[in-house]
Amino acid sequence: MPRDLRSMPRRSVLAGGAAALATAGLSSVPPGALAQAAGVPAGAAQPAATPAAPSTGKPLPPYASWKDAGALIVHSSNTIETRRNAFGTSVITPAERLYIRNNLPPPDAAIVADRDAWEVAVEGVKNPRSLSVRELKAIGIETTAMVLQCSGNGRGYFPSKPSGTPWQVGAAGCVIWSGAPVRMVVDVLGGVAEGARFMTGTGGEKLPDGIDAKSVIVERSVPVAAMADALLAWELNGAPVPLAHGGPLRLIVPGYTGINNVKYVKRLVFAAAESDARIMSHGYRMSPVGAKGDPSQPSVQEMGVKSWINSPAPGDAAVAAGNLPIHGVAFGGIHAIAKVEVSLDGGKTWRQARFIGPDLGRYAWRQFVLETRLDPGSHLLASRATDTGGNVQPQERLENAGGYNNASWADHVIEVTVS
Repeated sequence: MPRDLRSMPRRSVLAGGAAALATAGLSSVPPGALAQAAGVPAGAAQPAATPAAPSTGKPLPPYASWKDAGALIVHSSNTIETRRNAFGTSVITPAERLYIRNNLPPPDAAIVADRDAWEVAVEGVKNPRSLSVRELKAIGIETTAMVLQCSGNGRGYFPSKPSGTPWQVGAAGCVIWSGAPVRMVVDVLGGVAEGARFMTGTGGEKLPDGIDAKSVIVERSVPVAAMADALLAWELNGAPVPLAHGGPLRLIVPGYTGINNVKYVKRLVFAAAESDARIMSHGYRMSPVGAKGDPSQPSVQEMGVKSWINSPAPGDAAVAAGNLPIHGVAFGGIHAIAKVEVSLDGGKTWRQARFIGPDLGRYAWRQFVLETRLDPGSHLLASRATDTGGNVQPQERLENAGGYNNASWADHVIEVTVS
């Protein structure tokens, strides 16, 4: 029976509502000093304690009631994970199986009653103005396949037990977005104003009265060059973007972690400085374990090269000896994937896998498979990806207080017992 090899202790997670508001933008700040995590020793990965079972039995929240409950782990009303064995063998992740991570409770469903009427204010251009979705559709259309991944995907493998949802691999998916290219919108509005270095998106969640908006608002900045492939998207997998995923309009920044793909985008600003919202200045920073986030630390933005095996997977039936296809997914963030290797012995030796399925571009993930034979006994299965820039998926995670950007192949090893 396969299982993950890194311990994932249970911990409290947000239940949404007031708790989500109170902690929004502070997900990178741990509750006090955390113990220094032990690194993975050189050589083969070593088994660790069997992880605790994920949260189960919680119902889907009303705004996500249309999703496939059997394919998901409901951690809280704002954090829902795709089960590892629910990714299937197709490139695209169906919307009903796609994870959810909301920093704030979603707005009222009334905002999607007339989707074309939703407006986004574009500032920091020569001719600033507000544009409705209807007007955006008249400017131009582009379609992009990309990996959408929460910054904390893989947090559950950190031995330092960072605060936040203990995601394993399921806070990710490969989806298709359609919308107006930001570069075309900017051109229509006369171009970016001189001196702009950042593109900042602001979410349209309703904030409660009496709270400093900058302390909770979802507002993220990325380098202005990212607008080259960015979209103001109104479709997800060929259907209107659901409220649960940022509809009626979402800012899509391919190659960047999920938090930078701002939901319910109502403002797009080009400026010389990053946003001073707390979620940008202190949240989602690569802070040392035990430290609080601050603007001097690297921001969580571009994704790195990563892969994992989806089958066999934890929870699968017993594996019988004989021929077995080992398959999974790999992606490179802003680079395409060049190759994937699979190990049957925890990283001592590697064999090159082959790609299957269509290549949907550098921002999408690639499926891989290694057809092999497994004899009776215990096998440690690992995958390691290399992108077209020559970057190799690391063996060890980069320790940080928020549990962000875990691309460690050793953390994602699974043990399979073959009978």
